[in-house]
Amino acid sequence: MSRIFIFFMTIFLFTACSLHEKIDVKPNEKAFEDEDTYILFALRAQEMHDYKSAADLFTTLYEKSGKKEYLYRSLENDLVAQENEKLIQRVDTLLKDKALDVRLLRYKVVALFELNRLDEAIELSVGLASKTKEPNDYLLTSDIYIKRQEFDSAVKYLEGAYVKENNEKILDKMSIILYVNLDRKKEAIAHLETYSRMIGCSKLICMRLIAFYSNDNNIDGLLSTYLRLYEIDKNSEIAKKIIQIYTYKREYKKLANFLESSGSDDEVLLQLYSSLREYAKAFVLADELYSKTLDISYLGESAIYEYESAKDKASKKLLKSVVEKLEKVVKTRRDTMYLNYLGYILIDHDIDVKKGMAYIEEVIKKQPKSAFYLDSKAWGYYKLGECKKAYKLIKEVSQMEGGDDPEVIAHEKAIQKCLNQEKGKKRK
Repeated sequence: MSRIFIFFMTIFLFTACSLHEKIDVKPNEKAFEDEDTYILFALRAQEMHDYKSAADLFTTLYEKSGKKEYLYRSLENDLVAQENEKLIQRVDTLLKDKALDVRLLRYKVVALFELNRLDEAIELSVGLASKTKEPNDYLLTSDIYIKRQEFDSAVKYLEGAYVKENNEKILDKMSIILYVNLDRKKEAIAHLETYSRMIGCSKLICMRLIAFYSNDNNIDGLLSTYLRLYEIDKNSEIAKKIIQIYTYKREYKKLANFLESSGSDDEVLLQLYSSLREYAKAFVLADELYSKTLDISYLGESAIYEYESAKDKASKKLLKSVVEKLEKVVKTRRDTMYLNYLGYILIDHDIDVKKGMAYIEEVIKKQPKSAFYLDSKAWGYYKLGECKKAYKLIKEVSQMEGGDDPEVIAHEKAIQKCLNQEKGKKRK
């Protein structure tokens, strides 16, 4: 079914409602005794999709009452029934006896269009548009030009309709022809962007811009449009697109700002805070997420970010809070990250080195080749005063991936110093 036909179907359905309303509002204004009965039968025929019968019934109503609305309804049913030749003959006969009726001409244009008699349709439609200057007649003419693949002329009439009626659907149609059929891509995008900036980026206009920018691989244009679209549609899929583009562009600060203002994905924001080393913000957010979800992993992250964000990492109050959180976490979740973190804090701050080493041993059983976990074990040996064991292990760690980490290097130096001191004592 063509677009032009759908357009008239919409009018047809609307007038069906309006006719029924007139019957209810003014029941006494009858042209003949059985008028209401005929109307009910006609409307019932439409509901049953028996459009030929509906057309005949509305014709009878018109002939008996002289009301033009019945004539129009009859012709509309002819269109739906695809009785296009019949409609053209009827309109031609009617126009011989009556004054010019633009509505009758429109029906004829649609029928000619459906019959693919485009030369006749365009001649009649152009004349109609020049006479009425109405947007719908411009649109009607543009549809015929599109079918004839005369796209420059189609755009001309669409522009005429758009000037008179600042309608986004007209603009969208015009932009597609400019972009796809005429390869005037910049012009198409310029029209859409102008509308977006002056009136607002509706879903229709934003989605069309997104399609064009995506086709052009214009990343900045895509991002700008998705951000505008998100303002009117807080859709999680749109938010994902924005996150993906910011990540692709490596604009992490801007991504953080978007996530903070939109609240669209706190999990991504938490990871982002961590990668940006904004541990104070990460601590607050992890705490909020734990309060909302009671997901124990957020409590673990809260403990880690609380420790990392602290200026005084030796604070007894801080260490008590962090250790209590992590111990609660590892009771139900023996995750290597949390076990190692808890073990290392117990070791590094001399809280309970042996208990810390037990946690580290459990971690190493799960991941025996991890440089960072083996480093924690070496540091535990150091804290226990077993510098020879510590040195042997830290030398292995220094040869592994991750062995050049500044903390590993610092540990190696401290352990080396401890070992040298032990050797010195033995010499004495």
